[in-house]
Amino acid sequence: MKQKITGIMIVMLLQWGNIVFAQQQRSAEVSYNPNAKSDTSKRSIKSAAVNKIAAATVTINYYSPGVRGRAIWGGLVTYGKVWVSGAHFATNIEIDKDFVVNGVAIQKGKYAIFTIPNKTEWTVIINKKWNQHLTDDYQQSEDIVRIKVKPKQQKLNTERLQYFITDKGNNKGSIVMAWGKLKIGFELSIIK
Repeated sequence: MKQKITGIMIVMLLQWGNIVFAQQQRSAEVSYNPNAKSDTSKRSIKSAAVNKIAAATVTINYYSPGVRGRAIWGGLVTYGKVWVSGAHFATNIEIDKDFVVNGVAIQKGKYAIFTIPNKTEWTVIINKKWNQHLTDDYQQSEDIVRIKVKPKQQKLNTERLQYFITDKGNNKGSIVMAWGKLKIGFELSIIK
């Protein structure tokens, strides 16, 4: 008996892991794993990470710049300044259930993720205004929560900036950003 495999079935199969390895064509190409595609572009690739944490669907949209032999931390990305945590536009996170980050309850919706990188400690910021070009319109007064995190070195180089969403069980999960030989992350929990 033969069965026809549809595009929806393929996406469902590809969503089995933490990262969706798929591409879709719309107004612009979106790579769900910017390190999985052959990379000849000097541009930042429009990218996304999608996964479930408990009953919530979590989507992170961002532009993924490449290392391309450049000094990233303290070079291309300046220490001590607010950064869009990607390229071009503020990285945004959308969650379809209410959630908690660092003890702060946040309503379901779409928010910007900014960071302030430093050598030994970063600040991760969730900001109300998700649609921002670079940090042109960023206002600290619109921050919902700020989280202090420690950057971790990784052995392998992540050539293009990438986000990972992981379900850790018991309505808890993590968001991790990796680029170059560094990664940072924070925890969140879904409100039942």
